[in-house]
Amino acid sequence: MPDPVTGIGAAVSIGGSLLKGKAASKAGQLQYDASMAGVAETRQAREEMRALLQPYTAAGGPALEAQMAALGLAGPEAQQAYVSGQEQSPFFQSLAQQGENAILQNASATGGLRGGNVQGALAQFRPQLLNQFLEQQYGRLGGMTQLGQRSAAGVGAAGLDAAGDISTLLGEGGAARAGSALAKGQMFGDILGSVGGVAKGLF
Repeated sequence: MPDPVTGIGAAVSIGGSLLKGKAASKAGQLQYDASMAGVAETRQAREEMRALLQPYTAAGGPALEAQMAALGLAGPEAQQAYVSGQEQSPFFQSLAQQGENAILQNASATGGLRGGNVQGALAQFRPQLLNQFLEQQYGRLGGMTQLGQRSAAGVGAAGLDAAGDISTLLGEGGAARAGSALAKGQMFGDILGSVGGVAKGLF
């Protein structure tokens, strides 16, 4: 004769297993969703960092190319074009004009405007000024190159950090799904055990 107590106990056990399985599945999904949200946030932060540093990384490339041209590393034609470009620049032309005017004004004030010293000073002034100007420009370009290099390194470091964080979050999401699958398997195992108990009580 069937045992009603065994049947009721088995039904309660089956119901409890179903509830535990559902709760484990929901918890696993919530953890997985949180991990995926973390992945999205990390990727967004990485892209924002890249966008913020992009102007600085972009500035470093042309500065490095100009330095290479100035040193002749890009070939003699590029070096000549660089020097000519600096000499013809409005900034250099303004400096040269001011310096030459100062030499002429000084010579005029001292009465030596037509002397050979003035002509010699004028002949030497522009090449010396150009040499100094090229050195100063090279130093300024070096600052831009370093800025670009540091910015590129910052983007690279942020990318590596983001990759590590994303890998961790994906691992956590995978573990959450695996835990949920194991919990479901346990639930079905418990249900089958309970059904077996009912059958045993019935026969």
